[in-house]
Amino acid sequence: MAIEHAILVSLLEKPGSGYELARRFERSIGYFWTASHQQIYRVLKRMESDGWVDVRDVPQHGRPDKKEYTVADLGQAVLSSWLHEPIEPESMRHDLAVKIRGAAFDDPAALIQEVERHRGTHAERLAHYLAGEERDFPVTEAAAPSGPLDAGRELQHVVLRGGIAYERMTLAWLDDVLATLHRLAAER
Repeated sequence: MAIEHAILVSLLEKPGSGYELARRFERSIGYFWTASHQQIYRVLKRMESDGWVDVRDVPQHGRPDKKEYTVADLGQAVLSSWLHEPIEPESMRHDLAVKIRGAAFDDPAALIQEVERHRGTHAERLAHYLAGEERDFPVTEAAAPSGPLDAGRELQHVVLRGGIAYERMTLAWLDDVLATLHRLAAER
């Protein structure tokens, strides 16, 4: 996937400025596709010149006007074409897993602090996902901020549930790693 596709999806969900897109990448999209503010602005400029997005100036009171981006017909066609192309299943590159295997040739206990740090990061991410799910997809849809789920919201929710499942799986694995490291350290 290219950043352009992530931007097109975000703009189809809701038009916005470069700043607003960058915030969305920080809050949600960034958990499965990251991009810096500078990268987003650079790509938006290229997408505008390629005719993938339209831009309009939006006057603001007491602040400079902002540029609001929407997906142009050509951008919609590009996204549609990409959605119909097959993609290869993701290969996992996991530095921590290599370190864990490498610990067999050093002191396994030396990795405990690093694994605990990773566990803390994943626990925070899971808590963030769960809070977002509670806020955006309450159990009773009548209480939902945007009403009943439409296809877009259902697909956002299924991606979020995938993130929740991934973080839970990762935490279970890290707990297993920590238990193994602690056991090996005690046996030394």
